[in-house]
Amino acid sequence: MEHRWDKVLFTGGARVGRIIMTKAAKYLTPVALELGSKCPCIVDWLDSKRDSQVAVNRIIGAKWSTCAGQACIAIDYILVEEQFAPILIELLKSTLERLFTKPEDMARILNERQFNRLCGLLEDHKVSRSIVHGGDVDPKTLSIEPTILLNPPLDSDVMTEEIFGPLLPIITVHQSTTTAATFHRSQQSS
Repeated sequence: MEHRWDKVLFTGGARVGRIIMTKAAKYLTPVALELGSKCPCIVDWLDSKRDSQVAVNRIIGAKWSTCAGQACIAIDYILVEEQFAPILIELLKSTLERLFTKPEDMARILNERQFNRLCGLLEDHKVSRSIVHGGDVDPKTLSIEPTILLNPPLDSDVMTEEIFGPLLPIITVHQSTTTAATFHRSQQSS
Protein backbone atom coordinates (compact mmCIF):
# COMPACT_ATOMS: atom_id res chain seq x y z
CA MET A 1 0.00 0.00 0.00
CA GLU A 2 3.03 2.29 -0.07
CA HIS A 3 2.83 2.33 -3.88
CA ARG A 4 0.37 3.98 -6.23
CA TRP A 5 -2.31 1.61 -7.46
CA ASP A 6 -5.10 2.21 -9.95
CA LYS A 7 -7.61 0.50 -7.69
CA VAL A 8 -7.51 -1.68 -4.59
CA LEU A 9 -9.88 -4.60 -4.03
CA PHE A 10 -9.94 -6.08 -0.53
CA THR A 11 -11.92 -8.92 1.02
CA GLY A 12 -11.59 -9.41 4.74
CA GLY A 13 -12.35 -7.92 8.12
CA ALA A 14 -13.12 -4.36 9.18
CA ARG A 15 -9.84 -3.90 11.10
CA VAL A 16 -7.66 -4.50 8.03
CA GLY A 17 -10.21 -2.67 5.84
CA ARG A 18 -9.61 0.50 7.88
CA ILE A 19 -5.84 0.16 7.37
CA ILE A 20 -6.34 -0.29 3.60
CA MET A 21 -8.64 2.76 3.41
CA THR A 22 -6.21 4.93 5.41
CA LYS A 23 -3.23 4.01 3.24
CA ALA A 24 -5.22 4.33 -0.01
CA ALA A 25 -6.32 7.84 0.98
CA LYS A 26 -2.70 9.04 0.69
CA TYR A 27 -2.92 8.80 -3.13
CA LEU A 28 -6.75 9.02 -3.38
CA THR A 29 -6.74 5.45 -4.67
CA PRO A 30 -10.23 4.05 -5.30
CA VAL A 31 -10.99 1.14 -2.97
CA ALA A 32 -13.59 -1.62 -3.10
CA LEU A 33 -14.05 -3.39 0.23
CA GLU A 34 -15.95 -6.60 0.82
CA LEU A 35 -16.02 -6.77 4.59
CA GLY A 36 -17.14 -9.80 6.55
CA SER A 37 -20.51 -9.84 8.19
CA LYS A 38 -23.01 -12.12 9.84
CA CYS A 39 -24.74 -14.37 7.29
CA PRO A 40 -27.82 -15.97 8.88
CA CYS A 41 -29.81 -19.05 7.98
CA ILE A 42 -33.42 -19.04 9.12
CA VAL A 43 -35.12 -22.37 9.77
CA ASP A 44 -38.80 -21.81 10.33
CA TRP A 45 -40.24 -25.19 9.44
CA LEU A 46 -39.13 -28.79 9.82
CA ASP A 47 -42.04 -31.06 9.08
CA SER A 48 -41.40 -34.02 6.83
CA LYS A 49 -38.37 -36.24 7.36
CA ARG A 50 -37.27 -35.78 3.76
CA ASP A 51 -37.56 -31.96 3.79
CA SER A 52 -35.74 -31.81 7.12
CA GLN A 53 -32.84 -33.88 5.76
CA VAL A 54 -32.67 -31.75 2.61
CA ALA A 55 -32.48 -28.60 4.78
CA VAL A 56 -29.74 -30.10 6.96
CA ASN A 57 -27.74 -31.25 3.93
CA ARG A 58 -27.90 -27.73 2.53
CA ILE A 59 -26.89 -26.16 5.84
CA ILE A 60 -23.91 -28.52 6.15
CA GLY A 61 -22.91 -27.86 2.55
CA ALA A 62 -23.14 -24.10 3.03
CA LYS A 63 -21.21 -24.15 6.31
CA TRP A 64 -18.70 -26.98 6.35
CA SER A 65 -18.29 -28.27 2.80
CA THR A 66 -14.95 -27.56 1.13
CA CYS A 67 -13.51 -24.83 3.33
CA ALA A 68 -14.62 -25.46 6.93
CA GLY A 69 -16.73 -22.31 7.05
CA GLN A 70 -13.86 -20.13 5.79
CA ALA A 71 -15.87 -18.42 3.07
CA CYS A 72 -17.56 -15.04 2.92
CA ILE A 73 -20.88 -16.64 2.08
CA ALA A 74 -20.75 -19.41 4.72
CA ILE A 75 -23.65 -19.51 7.15
CA ASP A 76 -22.59 -17.65 10.30
CA TYR A 77 -25.51 -18.62 12.56
CA ILE A 78 -28.93 -20.25 12.42
CA LEU A 79 -32.16 -18.80 13.74
CA VAL A 80 -34.69 -21.53 14.49
CA GLU A 81 -38.00 -21.70 16.31
CA GLU A 82 -37.57 -23.35 19.71
CA GLN A 83 -39.86 -26.23 18.82
CA PHE A 84 -37.64 -27.23 15.88
CA ALA A 85 -34.23 -26.82 17.56
CA PRO A 86 -33.93 -30.38 19.00
CA ILE A 87 -34.86 -31.93 15.65
CA LEU A 88 -32.43 -29.68 13.78
CA ILE A 89 -29.56 -30.34 16.18
CA GLU A 90 -30.01 -34.13 16.12
CA LEU A 91 -30.17 -34.16 12.33
CA LEU A 92 -27.08 -31.94 12.09
CA LYS A 93 -25.15 -34.18 14.50
CA SER A 94 -26.06 -37.47 12.80
CA THR A 95 -25.37 -36.08 9.33
CA LEU A 96 -22.04 -34.57 10.37
CA GLU A 97 -20.99 -37.87 11.95
CA ARG A 98 -21.89 -39.68 8.72
CA LEU A 99 -20.16 -37.19 6.39
CA PHE A 100 -17.04 -36.32 8.41
CA THR A 101 -15.86 -39.69 9.70
CA LYS A 102 -12.14 -38.82 9.83
CA PRO A 103 -10.40 -35.56 10.86
CA GLU A 104 -8.81 -35.29 7.41
CA ASP A 105 -12.31 -35.08 5.90
CA MET A 106 -12.43 -31.50 7.17
CA ALA A 107 -10.44 -28.61 5.71
CA ARG A 108 -7.69 -27.14 7.87
CA ILE A 109 -7.90 -23.63 9.26
CA LEU A 110 -6.05 -21.16 7.03
CA ASN A 111 -3.19 -20.31 9.39
CA GLU A 112 -2.15 -20.35 13.04
CA ARG A 113 -3.43 -16.82 13.71
CA GLN A 114 -6.93 -17.73 12.47
CA PHE A 115 -6.81 -21.03 14.35
CA ASN A 116 -5.97 -19.21 17.59
CA ARG A 117 -8.71 -16.64 16.95
CA LEU A 118 -11.32 -19.40 16.51
CA CYS A 119 -10.05 -21.28 19.57
CA GLY A 120 -10.36 -18.01 21.51
CA LEU A 121 -14.03 -17.79 20.54
CA LEU A 122 -14.58 -21.26 22.01
CA GLU A 123 -12.54 -20.58 25.16
CA ASP A 124 -15.01 -17.96 26.40
CA HIS A 125 -16.56 -19.92 29.29
CA LYS A 126 -20.09 -18.74 28.45
CA VAL A 127 -19.63 -19.89 24.86
CA SER A 128 -17.98 -23.20 25.77
CA ARG A 129 -21.02 -24.08 27.89
CA SER A 130 -23.19 -23.76 24.77
CA ILE A 131 -21.33 -26.47 22.78
CA VAL A 132 -23.75 -29.28 21.90
CA HIS A 133 -21.55 -30.99 19.31
CA GLY A 134 -17.86 -30.95 18.45
CA GLY A 135 -15.42 -28.47 19.88
CA ASP A 136 -12.30 -30.60 19.54
CA VAL A 137 -9.25 -28.75 18.21
CA ASP A 138 -5.83 -29.94 17.02
CA PRO A 139 -3.10 -27.27 16.96
CA LYS A 140 -0.70 -29.59 15.13
CA THR A 141 -2.94 -29.87 12.09
CA LEU A 142 -4.79 -26.55 12.58
CA SER A 143 -8.05 -28.50 12.60
CA ILE A 144 -11.27 -27.70 14.40
CA GLU A 145 -14.10 -30.20 14.48
CA PRO A 146 -17.45 -28.98 13.13
CA THR A 147 -18.90 -27.38 16.24
CA ILE A 148 -22.52 -26.57 17.03
CA LEU A 149 -23.33 -24.02 19.72
CA LEU A 150 -26.83 -23.68 21.15
CA ASN A 151 -27.81 -20.20 22.29
CA PRO A 152 -24.39 -18.71 23.01
CA PRO A 153 -24.64 -15.24 24.60
CA LEU A 154 -25.73 -12.73 21.97
CA ASP A 155 -23.08 -10.26 23.17
CA SER A 156 -20.22 -12.81 22.89
CA ASP A 157 -17.59 -12.44 20.18
CA VAL A 158 -18.89 -15.53 18.40
CA MET A 159 -22.19 -13.66 17.86
CA THR A 160 -20.84 -10.16 17.18
CA GLU A 161 -17.92 -10.94 14.85
CA GLU A 162 -17.84 -12.86 11.59
CA ILE A 163 -16.84 -16.41 12.51
CA PHE A 164 -15.11 -17.49 9.28
CA GLY A 165 -14.61 -21.03 10.56
CA PRO A 166 -16.34 -24.30 11.49
CA LEU A 167 -18.33 -22.96 14.46
CA LEU A 168 -22.10 -22.75 14.01
CA PRO A 169 -24.23 -20.99 16.64
CA ILE A 170 -27.92 -21.87 16.71
CA ILE A 171 -30.16 -19.21 18.23
CA THR A 172 -33.67 -20.23 19.20
CA VAL A 173 -36.57 -17.82 18.85
CA HIS A 174 -40.21 -18.00 19.89
CA GLN A 175 -41.90 -16.83 16.69
CA SER A 176 -39.87 -17.06 13.53
CA THR A 177 -40.94 -14.13 11.39
CA THR A 178 -41.11 -11.23 13.83
CA THR A 179 -38.42 -12.32 16.27
CA ALA A 180 -35.97 -13.45 13.59
CA ALA A 181 -36.32 -10.19 11.65
CA THR A 182 -35.84 -8.13 14.82
CA PHE A 183 -32.78 -10.14 15.86
CA HIS A 184 -31.23 -9.95 12.39
CA ARG A 185 -31.76 -6.16 12.21
CA SER A 186 -30.13 -5.74 15.63
CA GLN A 187 -27.05 -7.68 14.41
CA GLN A 188 -26.77 -5.52 11.29
CA SER A 189 -26.70 -2.29 13.32
CA SER A 190 -23.99 -3.47 15.74
